[in-house]
Amino acid sequence: MKKILRKILQIYQVYFKWRKYSFGKNLHVGRGVIMWARNGISIGDNFYMGKYSQIECDAIIGNDVMFANFVSLVGKYDHNYTQVGVAMRHASRIRDDNYNWKGINQKVVIEDDVWVGHGAIILTGVTIGKGSIIAAGSVVTCNVEPYSIYGGNPARKIKDRFLTQEDKAEHIRLCSLKEVHVEEKNNDNRN
Repeated sequence: MKKILRKILQIYQVYFKWRKYSFGKNLHVGRGVIMWARNGISIGDNFYMGKYSQIECDAIIGNDVMFANFVSLVGKYDHNYTQVGVAMRHASRIRDDNYNWKGINQKVVIEDDVWVGHGAIILTGVTIGKGSIIAAGSVVTCNVEPYSIYGGNPARKIKDRFLTQEDKAEHIRLCSLKEVHVEEKNNDNRN
């Protein structure tokens, strides 16, 4: 029964609550997930988003990406804190129709095959490179190199994901073969 209720909730979220956003196949969103974007959210295939995670900014997320619980994508400039004579609580904010300060066109880009650990925070203007891992509790304020592991506050490169360049090359080769196979299967199904 729980499985059926979760499926109904997900259908409601995707087709009604979040209908202005784009989702690929095999989406999973955990309990208590929040999504909001000024301009848009686009998510690829096989996306997993753990409980109580949130996307509160424009975002492009690739295929085969997973978020642990409590992951947040947030705006770096959501409130105009430079307004003279206005308390920050009452300053213009990115959700306002007439907002024209910094950050209005910034987004988070997360490429394919990325794992974001529990409680990580990623700020707008950041690109997480393909095949990377973000350690639990990290605050990501700058771009992340492909196939690397970043952690800390602010997040810094800890090490490469693979032990050798040969392992990395073999991973890329094998994943490319799988992508070709899936594309061929999709083409066969269309015909």
